[in-house]
Amino acid sequence: MSATWLPSFLEAQAAELGAAENTLAAYARDLNDYTDWLTDAGKAVASAQQADVEAYLVHCDVQGLAKSTRARRLSAIKQLYRFAFEERLREDNPAIRIKGPGRDQKLPKILTEAEVDGLLDAARHSARSARDRARNTCLMELLYATGMRVSELVALPVASARGDPRMLLIKGKGGKERMVPLSPPSREAMSIWLSLRDTAEDAARAKGKPLSAFLFPSTGKLGHLTRHRFYMLIKELSVFAGISPDKVTPHRLRHAFATHLLANGADLRAIQTLLGHADVATTEIYTHVLQERLRDLVMDHHPLARDETRKSDGSRSSDGQ
Repeated sequence: MSATWLPSFLEAQAAELGAAENTLAAYARDLNDYTDWLTDAGKAVASAQQADVEAYLVHCDVQGLAKSTRARRLSAIKQLYRFAFEERLREDNPAIRIKGPGRDQKLPKILTEAEVDGLLDAARHSARSARDRARNTCLMELLYATGMRVSELVALPVASARGDPRMLLIKGKGGKERMVPLSPPSREAMSIWLSLRDTAEDAARAKGKPLSAFLFPSTGKLGHLTRHRFYMLIKELSVFAGISPDKVTPHRLRHAFATHLLANGADLRAIQTLLGHADVATTEIYTHVLQERLRDLVMDHHPLARDETRKSDGSRSSDGQ
């Protein structure tokens, strides 16, 4: 790749689209892999043609990469060449007509309302200190009440929690902002945590340490609780609650937020707004989750379904005699 193409492309993504650090790192990895493959084939990004991009995708398929990975790599390549064309680094876009492999639609795994209640109860009681219990409760209540992404949760500015707000301003992907309502339990948890947090911050300031701008401060490089630490925390809470840690992730609580709202009559467009989805099609997957749950509910509890199951079992038993 031209020595300046990738850095310039990444800078443009960061400046114009507000791409997150993880997104930029993913672009860099995917495009470096594409570049290395072209180099091994005696070609270059600046002169590659449509057939070369297609050959690279075939190579990725042969390597056994998942559809989602191949789709992501093609997306990065397309965006790079679009950038090069718009910046007049190339006179054409060799990837513009290439269709991706598509993505396998996977229904999100969710937690039941009872399991969420168990996690919330674990947050209130599992930690040793009152301060940690208050912080953990605030984290979990906010996550389930708002459906925030974990990256949005851990980086919440403390200013957003001042004044006992009924609504929370969240800065999401691409710097887009949205307002989400807070439930009474989440407001109470936030108020308790904020009081303890401010007391600790006042003590730190008395020792000459700077005040933190985050609701969940940390002494680490980022200045706030990291996603990794929260991921580990939620696993600890799942063990305390008697739920398999494999079943519990921060993103599944986001799924639970959406699915439980939908199951209780919320409008799909409203859920789209609360989740910060740019396209309602992304939100529609939760209707499939709900359909699966309703089908299982009928098959497990409807008397006619149970009768059919008993008849089927009896028929198999007769056949086996």
